[in-house]
Amino acid sequence: MKYFLIFGTFILVIALTAGFCGKTPRAFIVPPNWPESTYDFKSNPLTVEGVELGRVLFYDPILSSDNSISCANCHSPYNAFTHVDHALSHGIHDRIGKRNSPALMNLAWYKEFMWDGAIHNLDVQPLAPITHADEMGSNINDVISRLKNTELYPKLFHAAFDTDEITGEYMLKAMSQFMLTLVSCDSKYDRMKRNEIAFNEQELHGYGLFINHCSACHKEPLFTTNDFVNNGLPMDSSLHDHGRMNITQNSKDDRKFKIPTLRNVEFTAPYMHDGRFKKLSAAIEHYTSGIQVSETLDSLLSKPMNLTKEDQVDLLTFLLTLSDRKFLFDDSHSFPKKYFLE
Repeated sequence: MKYFLIFGTFILVIALTAGFCGKTPRAFIVPPNWPESTYDFKSNPLTVEGVELGRVLFYDPILSSDNSISCANCHSPYNAFTHVDHALSHGIHDRIGKRNSPALMNLAWYKEFMWDGAIHNLDVQPLAPITHADEMGSNINDVISRLKNTELYPKLFHAAFDTDEITGEYMLKAMSQFMLTLVSCDSKYDRMKRNEIAFNEQELHGYGLFINHCSACHKEPLFTTNDFVNNGLPMDSSLHDHGRMNITQNSKDDRKFKIPTLRNVEFTAPYMHDGRFKKLSAAIEHYTSGIQVSETLDSLLSKPMNLTKEDQVDLLTFLLTLSDRKFLFDDSHSFPKKYFLE
């Protein structure tokens, strides 16, 4: 049974048979007790057809210049929409990017995108990888031309937007619609918060450690504040990445990067903007003994976390409760094989 509630110009669906965090391709779902989303749904209302078009585009290598790379190459659904087999993103002609690809989930609550916040609107975010020479190496005009010359896409665009036009605006809005449905909110942590289950002693201790040491930056329930901080990583001499300062040209932003969500962190290795840590335990260890002091280091990290080895294990155990396997294996946002394999 479903209850349909009208909020402004878009439909909010809570699928009771799937719990409070039901999954549906036709609507954006706001979990109970979450903050208000920041995305402007009035400018791009979600529809079944729009989401489906965005899903097909997301998995189609037609967006790259040589038809070899799709969005899903760097954003696999089984890894919380990121990659795991290499530190930095890979693009056309085996080119290597500059940063680790971010996980994609709960994007309706983001105001800036990319590790350095270069993008301020989800509707234009795909342009960055599409046009980047080391990623998809294409341009919007060529992509639209290729889409028009297929049998599939004129039908999908007409169904989604009731027009025979295929434009960059429609393409990007459809991709946004799909990405907005990537809502992860049914982990063990979420079920604990809904009083459906209880944490064991180790998870509960780890949760207490998290609240005391991590929650200022990884604020519940999104497990990020979406701010940009210098978290004390020594600069990679080969990448020489100054992070947020590249965008603002303000020296106070040197080596600051977007705080990633910790949801599904079990599946999003390697960690940090440059993928330097292969294991979650190594990322935790960084905050106990690896912080490099610099002028822009976040004040909250001026002193390392005083965690014993047992504490670190318990903290990691809590972080594993943020894994949402329903999200990872949800057929509604998996590879749309009927369009490609039939």
